[in-house]
Amino acid sequence: MKNFFKFLLAVCLLPTVFFCAAEALGAFWNIVKDFHTAVELLAGGAVYGVVHFCGWRFDRMYVWGHELTHATAAMLFGFRVHSMKINKDNGYVKMDRSNSAVALAPYIVPFYAVLAGLVYTVASLFAQMSGYRSFFVFAVGFFMAFHFLQTIQVLWETQQPDLKLAGGRMFSIVIIVLGNAAVLALVLKCLFPEKVLLGQMCHGAAVSTYNTWKIVINYIVEQFITSRV
Repeated sequence: MKNFFKFLLAVCLLPTVFFCAAEALGAFWNIVKDFHTAVELLAGGAVYGVVHFCGWRFDRMYVWGHELTHATAAMLFGFRVHSMKINKDNGYVKMDRSNSAVALAPYIVPFYAVLAGLVYTVASLFAQMSGYRSFFVFAVGFFMAFHFLQTIQVLWETQQPDLKLAGGRMFSIVIIVLGNAAVLALVLKCLFPEKVLLGQMCHGAAVSTYNTWKIVINYIVEQFITSRV
């Protein structure tokens, strides 16, 4: 029954997912149109894209990040992590409890991009890092591309038990797309704060979602009234 309600929630969220993704991609496009502003970010993403499609996919590195994200999310929720095992192509985290957020966290959170951000932020507390910003933005582009391509690959090529645990494939994919749209928007905001207006983006997605459901509900009501006449 719980999974059924999650399925219904996923259906209700479809317009929101579409418009949030559109807002995030629109923000990305507005940034990359000014090539000189985003050259390091694009270069990082392009380098990983070439590496990935040439066959060097860093599978073990992805598994490490995937399982560490599971473990970190579990600890943030107060769950106890008992053990973790990493193989070349898969791994697992043994914990006393889990939930949808813990199950889906690795598909949403770009572990290595976040790690790069933390390293850069901490280093900035002790040294002048402005001269290294280009390298940092390149690293973020590289690891964001790593996250997106690896996530798409594992969801496309394998049946991930995390999705079933989270509440079913439909619910999980909707939450993953919505979460990644939010993450992309936040990363762009952190890198280019003057070019990304999060409030405006959220307002745009909310208004578009409202208008979509207004049209759908009005259509259903009209069809119901017509059928009763």
